Amino acid sequence: MTEPDREAVFRTENLVKTYHTGGVDVHALAGVDLTLYARELSVLLGPSGSGKSTLLNILGGLDHATSGSVRFRDLDLNTLNDRQLTRYRRDHVGFVFQFYNLVPSLTARENVQMVTDISPNPMRPEEALDLVGMGNRIDHFPAELSGGQQQRVAIARAIAKRPEVLLCDEPTGALDITTGVQVLDAIKQINETLGTTAIVITHNAGIQAMAHRVVRFLDGKIASVVENDTRIEPSQIEW
Repeated sequence: MTEPDREAVFRTENLVKTYHTGGVDVHALAGVDLTLYARELSVLLGPSGSGKSTLLNILGGLDHATSGSVRFRDLDLNTLNDRQLTRYRRDHVGFVFQFYNLVPSLTARENVQMVTDISPNPMRPEEALDLVGMGNRIDHFPAELSGGQQQRVAIARAIAKRPEVLLCDEPTGALDITTGVQVLDAIKQINETLGTTAIVITHNAGIQAMAHRVVRFLDGKIASVVENDTRIEPSQIEW
C-alpha cells in the first residue's frame, strides 16, 4: 500500500514543545514532522530526554504543544480546551504506562469496569480481560497478580472502551523478559485483532523488530523513520 493510500491517524508539522525552567528554555521537541497510520504498531526509540514521552503526551491530549500543528484525523488538538481534550481522551485514546496504576482494593474486573462505566460503546470487562489472556483471573486483586498480569489488566482497562489509539509508555520497563513478552503479545493481539493503532515508547531496541514503523528520536527531533517489512513475534525478540 502506498503512503497516499494509507489512513493517517496522527500528523504533526514543525511541532515544538518548550519548557521554561529556572530562566532557561528547554526544547523537548524541536520541530517534529511525523505521520502515523491507522492499524499500525509503531515503536518510538531514543535516549531519555530525546522527546518521545513529550510527543506521546501531546498525541494523547495530556499536554499542549508550544507551536506547530498536531492533528488526530481532522481534529486540531492544539485548538482544544481542557474540557475538549478530556472528551478526546475519553472517546479515542487508551493509555498504558510503565506502572500499572491499578486500584488495589478492586478486582481485575472492577478495575476494567471503571472505564466501561463511563464509555459510550465499551466492551464487557470480561471480554477485554479475555483478549489479554486474563479471563481466568477476573476476580483477583492486584496484590494477587504478578507484574506482567497487572500490566495486562492495565491494557485490558485501556482497550475496554474500544479506543482508536493505544499509547504505551515503557509498558515492559518494570518487567522481566518472560512477563515482558506476555505484555507485548497482548499489545500485538490488540493491534491485529481490533485494528487498534498502537504506539509504543521503549528503551529496548529489540522491541522494534515487532513494529510496522520505527521512529528514532534524538535531541527533540526525529533522527529516522523506518518501515519494517520483516516483523517478528515478541517471543523472538532479543532482549
